[in-house]
Formats: sequence, C-alpha cells, structure tokens
Amino acid sequence: MTSVQPGEDLDRTGGSRCPYGGEVGGPPTAYAEYAEMDALLALQHPRTPAATEPGFIVMSQVMELLFKLLCTEFTAARDRLSDDDADAALWTLRRATRVQQVALSSWDFFSAMTPVEFAEFRDVLGTASGFQSASYRRLEFLLGNKNPQMVVPHRHASSYEAVYRQLYEASLYDAALALLRRRGLPVADAVLSRPREAPYEPHDSVEQAWREVYENSAEHHSLFLLGEALTDVAESFARWRYTHLTVVQRVLGGKPGTGGTDGVSWLTRISGHRFFPELWSVRSLL
Repeated sequence: MTSVQPGEDLDRTGGSRCPYGGEVGGPPTAYAEYAEMDALLALQHPRTPAATEPGFIVMSQVMELLFKLLCTEFTAARDRLSDDDADAALWTLRRATRVQQVALSSWDFFSAMTPVEFAEFRDVLGTASGFQSASYRRLEFLLGNKNPQMVVPHRHASSYEAVYRQLYEASLYDAALALLRRRGLPVADAVLSRPREAPYEPHDSVEQAWREVYENSAEHHSLFLLGEALTDVAESFARWRYTHLTVVQRVLGGKPGTGGTDGVSWLTRISGHRFFPELWSVRSLL
C-alpha cells in the first residue's frame, strides 16, 4: 500500500480531489449539515500563537452552548409547572441537572492552565469577560436571581432584547411557588404578585409551605420530589460558581478579572448566593 504524500489530493487541473475518490469541498455529510458542524468548527480564531488559547476559546464556546441548553431545559420545566404537569417538569429537571454536571466538569480544562500560559494570551481578551455572557445572565434571571442593573452591560448588544425580556418573565421558582399555592399551601399573595423584575426576597410563608411539603411528603409526594429536584439544581449551580472561583484563584491569583471585574473578590461574593433560599432555610426547621 503506497502512502499518500502531501499535495497528491490535488488534480493536475488545479481542482481539489480526494485520494479516496470524490471532490474535496463538495456538499457536507448529512451529519455536518444537520448540526451545522462546518459553521461551528469555523468559529475558533486564536489571536496569538499561545498553545492554550485554542482550548480556551473552544471551552468558552462549549460553556456558552451549555448555558443555552440549560435555558431551554429550565424554560421547559417552568412551563410544565405552569401547566400543573409536575411529572413532566421533574423529568426535564432530571435532564437539566445532567447538563449542569457537564458544565461543572468544563472547568477542568481551565484549571489545567498555569498562570504563565494564561498570561501568554490574556492581553488579547481586552475588555472581554464571562460577566458579559448574555446566556449566563438569562440563566440567572430564569432561575430567579433578578437584578435590573445586570441588563445594563448588554444595552448595546444584539442580545439586549432577550436579556431584558428574561428579566420580566416568570422564573422557574415563580412557577414552583404558584404551583404550591394552587395545591393549597400557604404561599402569600405578596410573593406571587411582586414585580417579576424585582430581586427575590425570602418569605416566611414560602418557608412554611415547603415545611408542610417535607413534613407530609407522602401527601405532597410530587411537590416533595420537586423541592429536592430544585435543591439539586441550586446545589449544582453553587458548585459551578465555587469551582469558577477556585479556577480563577489558581490561574489569576488576586489580580483583577478580565473586563475590569474584581476577580476573586467579586466571585467570592456571588459564590455565597443560593437559588430557592427557602429550600435551604427550611432544613433547619425539620
């Protein structure tokens, strides 16, 4: 069997010909066409010769795709709860937590970079920062961590409308609390009627509602499973944030973050936040 030498796939007329038959650059395979793989694989453009920059770009894009998928899954779960279909919502949340596990493991690549390796291309990031991720911001809003000021960084971006709209939509937790109320549990009117864009504040009535669910789990079985599923979501997100913090500590130390953020000090503050706060506080009452 003869080896294929560089350039042998070029025919003598200047056209491109595959040594195994067919023309190079023809129509994509069905797989590539369905998932638009050619477009996806053409989106990586390193700006330096640094060996770790291609991986940084790819894994950043992977994280964005996972954020997008999580938005899709959590929106579906929210809508199923609004339809009183707790079983379908639980199945969707089961799938979503698997995606969260992939997102968490994605930090492994970033933690493998040394400070020197990151410094080789950090300057070309300019003001770019994950803080500017529209998909991440939508995900925070969708899970209930609303803050109108967080829309401001996107005001001149094409993503502004989507982020702004997410701020005013019901969150996944809003849908869960409305379901508790429809099932006869004591969620106060003030909780359900508050402005959608307002930051969520823990409420005694919600804590009491979850307490009744957990203390009577046989009677409220689907709601008990929902509480645990939401806690899984919140715990996975807390792990993701904490891992982000430790990766930045490892790669950047105490230096300012990209995009002008406070780096480690800012990540330390947000790592203490918990989604669905009454599901955490109720555990002290059981």
